[in-house]
Amino acid sequence: MTPLLQVADLSKLFVARRDVIGRPTATVKAVDGVSFDLAAGETLALVGESGCGKSTVGRLLLRLIEPSGGAIRFDGQDVLSTGNSGARRLRRDVQLIFQDPYASLNPRMTVGDILGEPLLLHDVVPPDRRRERVAELLTTVGLRPDYHRRYPHEFSGGQRQRIAIARALAVEPKLIVCDEPVSALDVSIRAQVLNLLRDLQQRLGLAYLFISHDLAVVKHIATRVAVMYLGRIVEMGDAGQVFAEPRHPYTRALLSAIPVPAPGARQDRRILQGDVPSPIAPPPGCHLHTRCPHAVDRCRVERPPLDLGDGHGVACHLWRQLPPAGEALPRELAPNPTLEKLQAAFVRRTEEVI
Repeated sequence: MTPLLQVADLSKLFVARRDVIGRPTATVKAVDGVSFDLAAGETLALVGESGCGKSTVGRLLLRLIEPSGGAIRFDGQDVLSTGNSGARRLRRDVQLIFQDPYASLNPRMTVGDILGEPLLLHDVVPPDRRRERVAELLTTVGLRPDYHRRYPHEFSGGQRQRIAIARALAVEPKLIVCDEPVSALDVSIRAQVLNLLRDLQQRLGLAYLFISHDLAVVKHIATRVAVMYLGRIVEMGDAGQVFAEPRHPYTRALLSAIPVPAPGARQDRRILQGDVPSPIAPPPGCHLHTRCPHAVDRCRVERPPLDLGDGHGVACHLWRQLPPAGEALPRELAPNPTLEKLQAAFVRRTEEVI
């Protein structure tokens, strides 16, 4: 079966500095040879620290910025070789949910206008059915149809993100790029939005590219996980395998940094030394060698390939010689009936307010 999305050796260079006559003197390789595929109905989580290039990958897929190299194929078609008509079809099939629900909605437009605009631009439904379609979209994301008369400032952050999700669904896409869709929301609202995304995926067969820095969130929604560091994918595989048996030292460090809500719930913690190198002058070989406690001379001169032989790929020369990962994630806590009742009551109350 052909994947819905295929990305091969994708790269993007930005000019960081120019001389007095405009010639580039320094560049940033924000994306460096990224390759992956994504099937229909699947969620691939792209995770990493701020500045690793994960959001740039999402923008490249939508052609909001043009890549410096590589290939992108969507639904069997070469995305980069199509003209304006092909780009228009791509925008209908691939939609984006932005990180900030406060900035992504036009404050001068009503919700009905916000949801009706993509219907008009892509001629999804006849004009006499647009209001009905807007009502359907609001109902789909758990909002009342009569909200179409309201403006964005009249809603909470969780409600605004639901409106943004409804806008993405308006043109019936096949793939949605979710760029940190819950990072700007309160913790009490995040679970509701994640559950909504998962429910919509099951009902509509959507594929998600889920971009996030929060591995605790990714664990609950991802089918597969790709970990990025300084523009490169350093580990990729099924979510269960990556969380249970992380192979790359960077992945292990990320997992060990997840906050633990109970004392004594973690056995060890892997802390990387030093700061992230400058993307203008990244270190040669493996980019992590300046911070990795296991680095050897080979790591400093030779870039490790991402070996996907068994489906769980890792870009590390030494991963087979590393000590066992141990318990990078906190242990499952014993059930607390009282706490579960309080949480359920809080969720019900929150849904009533929303």
